[in-house]
Amino acid sequence: MTPPENIFGILPTWAGVYILTILSLIISLTVFYLRVVKQLLSTQSVYRLDNPLFRLWGLFTIGFGQQKVLQRTSIKKDRAGLAHLIIFWGFLSFSLSYILFIFGNSIQPEFAKNILGSKGENIYLSYIDILSSVFLVILFWATARRWIIKPTRLKFDLTQKPESAIILGFIASLMIFEILSNSFYIASQSLNVEEFVPISMTVANILYDSKINSDTYNSLHSLFWWLHLLMILIFAIYIPFSKHMHLIASPLSIFFRDIQAKGTLSTPLNLEEAPVFGASKPSEFTWKETLDSYACAVCGRCTDACPAHITGKNLSPMQIINNIKGTQSSHEVSSGEDELIDNLIDQDSLWDCLTCGACEEECPVGVEHIDPIINMRRNLVMEKAKMPETALNVLTNLEQRGHPWKGTPYTRTDWTEGLDVKTIKENKNPEILLWVGCTPALDKNNQSSIIAMAKVLSRAKINFAILGSEESCTGDPARRIGNEYLYQTMATQNINTLNRYNIKKIVTTCPHCFNNIKNEYPHLGGNYEVLHYSEFILQLIKDKKIQIKSLPETLRISFHDPCYLGRHNNIYSAPRELIEFIPNLELKEMEPNKQQALCCGAGGGHAWIEETKGKRVNHLRTKQFLQTKSDVLGVSCPFCMQMFNEGISSLDNNDSEVKDLIEIVEENSRI
Repeated sequence: MTPPENIFGILPTWAGVYILTILSLIISLTVFYLRVVKQLLSTQSVYRLDNPLFRLWGLFTIGFGQQKVLQRTSIKKDRAGLAHLIIFWGFLSFSLSYILFIFGNSIQPEFAKNILGSKGENIYLSYIDILSSVFLVILFWATARRWIIKPTRLKFDLTQKPESAIILGFIASLMIFEILSNSFYIASQSLNVEEFVPISMTVANILYDSKINSDTYNSLHSLFWWLHLLMILIFAIYIPFSKHMHLIASPLSIFFRDIQAKGTLSTPLNLEEAPVFGASKPSEFTWKETLDSYACAVCGRCTDACPAHITGKNLSPMQIINNIKGTQSSHEVSSGEDELIDNLIDQDSLWDCLTCGACEEECPVGVEHIDPIINMRRNLVMEKAKMPETALNVLTNLEQRGHPWKGTPYTRTDWTEGLDVKTIKENKNPEILLWVGCTPALDKNNQSSIIAMAKVLSRAKINFAILGSEESCTGDPARRIGNEYLYQTMATQNINTLNRYNIKKIVTTCPHCFNNIKNEYPHLGGNYEVLHYSEFILQLIKDKKIQIKSLPETLRISFHDPCYLGRHNNIYSAPRELIEFIPNLELKEMEPNKQQALCCGAGGGHAWIEETKGKRVNHLRTKQFLQTKSDVLGVSCPFCMQMFNEGISSLDNNDSEVKDLIEIVEENSRI
């Protein structure tokens, strides 16, 4: 890394270094402004500066610590995360070496030594020398993996684009020029140098010939030293044109990530004054959504984990995120021509989304996929009135009936017949409000779970009440389908009802209601303590308010993690602890589970929106359950109950049973 004394006797080295660097930075920053910053300035505002210390910690752990990159790393199955970690920290190491040995030493030959000391300088030079060869090995492996082995997530068209080869070529050239520059410098010194640079010394020994004079080696050293610098500067110019914009955008995306619970959608306020509902053009998205489009590393992890994609649907979260920024020409053309929907993004992909969060769970750079998809659904529903017929039917039911279930013969209180369950009018000061939800109250197959819940609460002598006929749908289906106005109308009505009765604590059996009331109602002024029943009942058991008796014989159960309880709200242990408290109930985990659990297929309005392409998501998840050979498929969500009842009846001849955990607790509890 020793700089030449001059540019082939024409200019001092430092002058060439800084002139070329300034020119390349001017070009790079100009392109960056025109292609990225200018577009970000034209997008919609969103506030992401709250809790800056927490954001910085996330930048440190997720960004510099590569936490999300490494979360699925396995020496046997997936070594890509480890390779990326080495390349990432190698990139930082090389960047520091350029500051010290190129920009510093070209002005002051002792610059690096003055900072690191002689020993430190030698150690760092040895480290960089060895790292160069490690990089070349990793790059060879990465090339074979991407274009020969081709794991599933690298088979997509975006992951096979030529720019990946260009980037690998850039990095390989940098490493080769680094080694050759050092090797020819060592040869010019007749192999007598103080630094321990084993790779370069080995190459120098191969290249050295005592018959060749030192001027030739000096010239070759200068040639490859300058080629190395030029490659760095060309790479800097190329970054704004390539997917490697994520080197700049991803740390920003991580810092400005949404730090609310993952299942929380943004809430557009003052809808009556909005110039447009949702988003369909690049300028209609928020700056964070557009920044995510540049932050995407095109690694394929999100699409590879997407249950819609896995089952043969159109949806590719990676494609959608990359297309949000549009094409460069679309930023300058007249209105109407830069529509993304039906051009770069097809409607079917938007309606395929289950909002399960698998994409965001896997993304290593803080990209948020669900918000922009819902934003585009809002545009389709509220601006263009374009949606699947089944989605329209749900919205019509919600508007006319206050719930999504057309044709149900039940009222919201029929399930309470024969139970000691009081409404809020009859019991004005309850310890908790039991939020029943539409499906447990109005769907016959789900009523058993809410009945069991009420019985357990009564046995534990908990003072509770329900809203009864005053309860309306939370609005969650309307919101996920894209009718934000209807959602806010329903949510505001519920908030007014809850506040009128001075409700402070709510327990739900439905994770969708739980997520909506807990995380999204506060945006509209509804602030409550909200618990899912698995947390609340578990605490009652721990407090000895409920006694659990043993099952008469061993029963094997596999628990399905609901997306809106697990991934979106990080509740994994409470349901499993409930199972552990019941003697002779043996847990056999389904694969995948917890953070990687496959969606049941009901999210994002798909409890009602029919799948029209590929395999049914609930059938795939049911097959994963059947592989466990368990007796019971345990759920803690009414939508999961609905989807798996259909799955079991279709695939298992009803040999297995689907049960909500609260039913099992009720059957085996005593005062």
